[in-house]
Amino acid sequence: MSYPAFRSVGSSVLHYCDTGKADGPALVFSNSLGTDFRVWRAVADAFAGTHRILLMDKRGHGLSSGPLDELTIGDLADDAAGLMDALGIKNAVFAGLSVGGMIAQKLAAQRPDLVKGLVLSNTGHKIGTDDVWQARIDAVLNGGIEPIADAVMERWLSEEFRKSRPVDLAGWRAMLTRTDAVGYAAVCRAIKMEDMTATTSTLTLPTLCIAGSRDGSTPPPLVREMADLIANARFVEIDGVAHLPCVEAPDRTVSELTSFLKEIGHGC
Repeated sequence: MSYPAFRSVGSSVLHYCDTGKADGPALVFSNSLGTDFRVWRAVADAFAGTHRILLMDKRGHGLSSGPLDELTIGDLADDAAGLMDALGIKNAVFAGLSVGGMIAQKLAAQRPDLVKGLVLSNTGHKIGTDDVWQARIDAVLNGGIEPIADAVMERWLSEEFRKSRPVDLAGWRAMLTRTDAVGYAAVCRAIKMEDMTATTSTLTLPTLCIAGSRDGSTPPPLVREMADLIANARFVEIDGVAHLPCVEAPDRTVSELTSFLKEIGHGC
C-alpha cells in the first residue's frame, strides 16, 4: 500500500494513494471540483480486496500542485496518464466524478491504451455556461471560497442529507473551504473552456453513466445526453441524491459499479 505518496509528473507533483490488491485489475478514481480523493474512499474501499485502487488529487486540489495558468482538462488528463504510466497501470476502469468525469472522457480519447472502461458520475460532455463559470471564478478570486460554500453544499448534497447529517455536512464543507482558491478557480476556468461533444461521441468503450435525481449541477438529462453520445454507455439514475452519490449513497454506487465490472469482466 502506498499512502500518502507523491510523484512528479511533468511539471506537476501529484498526491495519490495506490492501494488494494496489487495484482488485481485496476480501478482509478478522479475527484470533483473542490474535493480531494477522500470523496471516493467509501466506494473505493469496497473494492480493495479484489482490485488495485488508484486515487489521486488533481492540480490545485488536496496536496497536489502544478502550473495553473491556462490550465485545461487536457492537462489534467495528461497528469492522470503520466501517473498511471509511472505506476505501470493500464487497462483500468477509470471512474470520474463531475470534473473528474470530464478528465475521464478526455483520457479515454487521448490514451485508449490506459482505459478499459469508464464510470462517469454526475458529469457531462459540456457542463454549465460561460457566464455561470465566470461569475464563480470572479467570486472566488475576489472573496475566497467561504462565501460560496453554503450554496455549493446545496448542490453537492440533498436537503435530507444536510438536515439529517450535520456533522458530515460540516466535514464536507470544510474540505471545500480548505481548497486553494486559485486552484479552484483554475479548474473552473478549465471546465468553462471545455466542450467534449465531438470527442466523447467517438468513444466506444463500455461506460456506466451515473446521475443523481436531485443534482442541480449536472442534472439527469445532461448525464443522459452524454450517455447517448457513447456507443456502449448505460445510464443509471440514483434516486434522492444530489451531486455526490459516492458520499450520499456509497452502497448503491458500489452496487452499480460492481454490476458494471462483472458485465465487462473486470474483476468482481
